[in-house]
Amino acid sequence: MNLDRLNDKQKEAVINTDGPMLILAGAGSGKTRVLTTKIAYLIEEKEVSPYNILAITFTNKAANEMKSRVENMLGIDTKEIQISTFHSFGLSIIKRHYEKLGYKSNFTIIDSDDSLSTVKRILKDMNLDPKYYNPKTIRNKISSAKNELMSPDDLDKYSNNEIDEVAVNVYREYQKKLKLNNSLDFDDLIMLPIILFNEYSDVLKYYQERFKYILIDEYQDTNQVQYILTKMLSAKYKNICVVGDPDQSIYGFRGSNYRNILNFEKDYKNTKVILLEQNYRSTKNILSAANDIIKNNKNRKEKKLWTDNTDGGKVKYKRCGDEKDEANYVVLRINELIKENVPLNEIAVLYRTNAQSRNIEEALLRENIPYKVVGSLYFYNRREIKDLICYLKLIYNTDDDISLNRIINVPKRGIGLKTMENLTTKANILNESLFNTIDSGKELEFKKLILEFKKESDDLSLTELVDLILDKTGIKKELELEDTIESQSRLENLEEFKSITRNFENTYGVISLEEFLDEISLVSDVEEHKNQTNVVTLMTVHSAKGLEFDYVFIVGLEEGIFPHSMSLYSNDDIEEERRLCYVAITRARKDLTLINTKRRLYFGQDNYNPPSRFIGEISEEHLIKEDKDVFKNNKEISRITINTDEEYSIGEKVMHDEFGEGVIVTIDKSILTIAFKHPIGIKKIMKGHKSLSKVI
Repeated sequence: MNLDRLNDKQKEAVINTDGPMLILAGAGSGKTRVLTTKIAYLIEEKEVSPYNILAITFTNKAANEMKSRVENMLGIDTKEIQISTFHSFGLSIIKRHYEKLGYKSNFTIIDSDDSLSTVKRILKDMNLDPKYYNPKTIRNKISSAKNELMSPDDLDKYSNNEIDEVAVNVYREYQKKLKLNNSLDFDDLIMLPIILFNEYSDVLKYYQERFKYILIDEYQDTNQVQYILTKMLSAKYKNICVVGDPDQSIYGFRGSNYRNILNFEKDYKNTKVILLEQNYRSTKNILSAANDIIKNNKNRKEKKLWTDNTDGGKVKYKRCGDEKDEANYVVLRINELIKENVPLNEIAVLYRTNAQSRNIEEALLRENIPYKVVGSLYFYNRREIKDLICYLKLIYNTDDDISLNRIINVPKRGIGLKTMENLTTKANILNESLFNTIDSGKELEFKKLILEFKKESDDLSLTELVDLILDKTGIKKELELEDTIESQSRLENLEEFKSITRNFENTYGVISLEEFLDEISLVSDVEEHKNQTNVVTLMTVHSAKGLEFDYVFIVGLEEGIFPHSMSLYSNDDIEEERRLCYVAITRARKDLTLINTKRRLYFGQDNYNPPSRFIGEISEEHLIKEDKDVFKNNKEISRITINTDEEYSIGEKVMHDEFGEGVIVTIDKSILTIAFKHPIGIKKIMKGHKSLSKVI
């Protein structure tokens, strides 16, 4: 085989085929090329039968890419080579030995939605309230147990509270139900082969004999059950080659354990370790910044990325006034790149949490720059945000049947489809709205709740009204009880919505629900650039792993945001955040900009977070402070001061910058009700807003 396209270290990794091998492959170092070339080399040069090779990766996309590359190198069909994901591999074993595991040949695999539905039915059969014993939380506990190879009895030993005990009981019933239905879930696809191997040593020996050469990609992302399966299969011949980078292990929250790669040399004696440190992706300055940061982690394998690429420009660092400045600065820079004919698909904006996308989205929309949000929906299209907006719409207009239909059972109130069908029929006969037709049952409780909100809204600011809705409806409590990564993200988005209401109040001084709904409808109803490919990419750093762009902006680099506030009290968590930052930086090929703010309206609260520690870890020789002025939005929140201590009295005349002269008719806490001349009429204004002055 011609290996001239490989560098010396890559070549060494390919031609050493026997015994355990650990390939520590830094970002952009060509690990996929090494893996696929190694498979081709085994077949062509070492005359290993394709039937005796097992290659495992984490996604179907990666597996298909590996197959395609091997086929192109050898000019053969790769069907005989087992190149697949862990789950596909596990399924192939179960299909062959289903009887030994107590299943019939026509077993089915249930997806995550079916799994959740099963848990819900079990809770119902046990007469347990799903509002308290959250089905998603229970399902996730069962999944975690399976990924730790724990039976219900094993899980029972670690029960610390009532919810843990319920999870154990549900787990038992869940397994019985799956067996009765001749069904498996995704976790079973890896757990059951291990059970099979433990109970039938002859089956294990068969697979050990068959797969004499094993290659595992992204080994730093393996969890406990994947680690055990790999170890059992490779125990006889120990021709196992694992590729990965502990510095890019960022999925601890999903159960992956980067220590699997750190401990590989303990598990397999006489391991040959090869470092792939030459990076083909980024400039020298970008790589140096990445190295400066990651060297501060103690739990890692020492390596240092280098490149023959040019030095490139220094990494830019910009400290903005607030989150509006931050978004404006990014968009200003993107406009400059557009003038330089940089394709939009070579530009990415990365952030730590999904909730951070909103300000960037709005700034891009304002400038008519097309974009896509990867790994999440556009902010205003997220389910929880749509639900909250529908509550506000229904409070404003109780005849809004569309909003009512969406939220009458959000969160779950036990109002079924049949009830709604009957209500719709009745409303049609009476020629009334659904809301006006409601007169009994659980739906009447919902109606009373909306009427209460409507009454309260007269005396509350928009932000206070949102808080009231989140608390009194039970939306917030339901997500808190769920206690999952998804529910945490949804909570953050709802909290971020309060930044929108605060911003509106502070900018305009008006607390009119009507005007607020008009304002956000103009943003949320903008046509998405669905069919365009040349667009700016917005995504979380987790979603960005494996991708690369010429120009990368990383926003929100502040303590409490990146690193995340939930990681600040644990060294292990801080190290995972640092690995996440390392991944973010190494997505950039030509140009990298790091951005934070002095002040940030985040989750409806003003925050004055210090700059992220990760910026301070970058040597000054690789960093340049960007002092370019950004265009200012004169309605910016950071420029506004509101004097809530200002004294007013009923009957006093005031002047508003936009509405003109008016008279105060009522005063309630921080809200003034003012009668302006026709055609403006009555307006509720935040007390002491900068747009308001007394007429002397």
